[in-house]
Amino acid sequence: MKLFLTFCLSFLTLAAFAQGPSAPKDITVTGKVLEEGVNTPLEYATVSFKDKNGTVVTGGITDINGVYNIDVAPGIYTIKYEFISFKSKEITGQNITANITLPDVYLALDSDSLGEVIVRAETTEVQIRLDKKIYNIGQDLTTSGATVSDALSNVPSVTVDVDGAIALRGNENVRILINGKPSAIAGFGSTDALRQLPADAIERVEVITSPSARYDAEGTAGILNIILRKEKTLGFNGSIQANVGYPEAYGVSANINVRTDKFNVFNTTGINYRKSPGTAFFDNEYLNETATNPFLTESRDYDRTNKSFNTNLGMEYFLTDSSSLTGSVFLRLGDNNDTTSNFTDERSTPNTLEISRLRQELESEDDLSVQGALNYVNDLDDNGQKLTVDFQYEIDKEDKNSTITENNTFPINERLPSELVVSEEDGTEFLFQSDYVKPIGENGQFEAGFRVNLEETTTDYELLEEDGLSNNFILDNGLSNVFTYNEDVYAAYVQYGNKVGEKFSYLFGLRAENTRLAGEVEANEDATIGFDPNFDNSYFGLFPTANLAYELADRESITLGYNRRINRPRGFYVNPFPSRSSESNVFQGNPEISPAYANAFDLGYLKSWKKITLTTSIYYQRETDAFERIQEDTGELTPNGIPIIRTIPINLSSNDRYGFEAGILYNAISWLRLNGSFNYFTFKSEGSYEGVDYGTENNSWFARGSAKISLPAKIDWQTSAFYRGPSYTAQTESEGIFSMNMAFSKDLFNENATVGLNVSDLFNSRKRNSTTVTDTFIQESEFQWRERSVNLSFTYRFNQKKKRGRPEGNGGGGDEGEFEG
Repeated sequence: MKLFLTFCLSFLTLAAFAQGPSAPKDITVTGKVLEEGVNTPLEYATVSFKDKNGTVVTGGITDINGVYNIDVAPGIYTIKYEFISFKSKEITGQNITANITLPDVYLALDSDSLGEVIVRAETTEVQIRLDKKIYNIGQDLTTSGATVSDALSNVPSVTVDVDGAIALRGNENVRILINGKPSAIAGFGSTDALRQLPADAIERVEVITSPSARYDAEGTAGILNIILRKEKTLGFNGSIQANVGYPEAYGVSANINVRTDKFNVFNTTGINYRKSPGTAFFDNEYLNETATNPFLTESRDYDRTNKSFNTNLGMEYFLTDSSSLTGSVFLRLGDNNDTTSNFTDERSTPNTLEISRLRQELESEDDLSVQGALNYVNDLDDNGQKLTVDFQYEIDKEDKNSTITENNTFPINERLPSELVVSEEDGTEFLFQSDYVKPIGENGQFEAGFRVNLEETTTDYELLEEDGLSNNFILDNGLSNVFTYNEDVYAAYVQYGNKVGEKFSYLFGLRAENTRLAGEVEANEDATIGFDPNFDNSYFGLFPTANLAYELADRESITLGYNRRINRPRGFYVNPFPSRSSESNVFQGNPEISPAYANAFDLGYLKSWKKITLTTSIYYQRETDAFERIQEDTGELTPNGIPIIRTIPINLSSNDRYGFEAGILYNAISWLRLNGSFNYFTFKSEGSYEGVDYGTENNSWFARGSAKISLPAKIDWQTSAFYRGPSYTAQTESEGIFSMNMAFSKDLFNENATVGLNVSDLFNSRKRNSTTVTDTFIQESEFQWRERSVNLSFTYRFNQKKKRGRPEGNGGGGDEGEFEG
């Protein structure tokens, strides 16, 4: 909290400095900015005044009615009007000598660009480009007080499983970027960090299902690019949000911005406390004859407490009118304490109880992520030629300490030996990239660039087991180890796009990547793991991309995309030493696993009417050496006679996936907005491991819908629902999942403040029920990560209007210089 107050005071000081002594501005210029054709006011449009040298001397933004009131010194000015995704307009030679109301200014959509079509709705805003869809989630009431992970679950095409696994079109092999780059903000080897970041830190989410060559080839499903907020309005402005919820949750976050004509300072800071109670149930039947008690049930209660602090502080300095240098520092601190209580019953027959046991795991986890970034942008000329250079370095640290105690509660009460698990994970990542954009002719654009990305992660894992009941702990040399994993990627790309006539656009590219994956283990020589623990492999690949668009009519178009992708195994997938989730369940990495490659095709269609917009896609992907996690009986028993089940990732020979998705936005009447999406997919996997055939066929689907109603007294009501159909893998069948969220909001203080109330998982139904069948065991399970939650939030905006329109600018990255078609 002290750090947060320090930032606030620093920005106030900067604001005072930026608005220091200046000549009196006793002339007020008033006017209005409207959307051409429909005469709708454009709130948050930018109005700037330039002197005879082209220097911006002052400016401002329009209010909810599209009106601006700007004080300016007497003089002759060029007035520029801008709004994202609209054609800007300039009025030259305006001699301002007295208070004046200028004529209304009408801005038109930039419809000359086939590569981008924009669809508006209060709950969701979509920008459709040649290779991606961009969703602005800022008006989604159900994300108020929520986390980034919660917000992603509301994005069409995206699903977030009950345990936090993020999938795109049902495929979990998705690459998550922050501001167009790999980042510690997205998590340290997992997506857990996204559960600690507030959703209001997001400006927009880019769903990139057919990435062009300028993007990483990583992620066979595609890319989710999360763009964080960075305001671009002149002066001192921002917002503060506080929230409280049940189960116990508290949070305060702030977005603050100071901008002058020479620099722009921006900061997002959040402090959060959150409890996440959850439950799980497992019913196991062991089919082999070695099990002492073949019927085992486990009931787990999770009591999680997460405390987090995050801040992103940056400054953009305008070196010249055409170049700028931006530096930023991101810091994330996490303090998590989890208690897992596992109640186990062992039976010799389904109705004969032999043993009851309570196993408790007390885990504390401290997380630290620090990331420093520099970005240089130079607009080399007025025609769009641009050079960007990025440097990024980050340090990640994750320390876990677990104490595991166990007691028999039936037929007698007795304490069993305890365990201690100590895990330290340290990582570093270095990124350097440069991109060059060169317009050619009227509509053509050439791009080229390179990227170097070097990652190293060291995991120090120790398991200590109590010697009897002596309180003396002995290191288990068979499982304790130090594993160092390196992933180095060197990449370069070229691409060219152009527009043929008035209706056809294309974008072709080629990316080359060389990947080095290396692992080194320090462990006791007596450890038996079944793999060679040390490896050093290199892979070179070419990744072509092609994206086409054709305009059938006004606001109706089709797109066709092709790209080749790679899915690299992460560190825990190749760490050969087993890690235990319970006494009888272990996960073991496979250092022999190879990267998977995929060829993907996507055919899209867009049609927009006055009140309805329809988007559809048909997609197909063939993946070779696809990853699959399988479970197998190790043949070993716990000290209590329970068979030990191992989960291990393997390469299957192939995976064919195809599907259909559709989305609709319907602005029915002024007080009712509806949107929905549907995705159906099916896949067929072929492959075997150690003589066992793991081929399977699966089809599933998911759908979501949202309705937003504007009530009297400036109250909004939004309800959203999600259903994921049943799914199947080679060994596991999962039932469908339904959940519903509901939210209300009311504007206060002339729309400078908003109070919101939302309920997540209204019917407490977001649970995963699965059945796993193998030759040696059958398991039925139910898992709920977090029970129904209620959140109350209050947001106050200063010198900043409530956002109703399109996202403001690029928000800090990802698509500068991008080909629009």
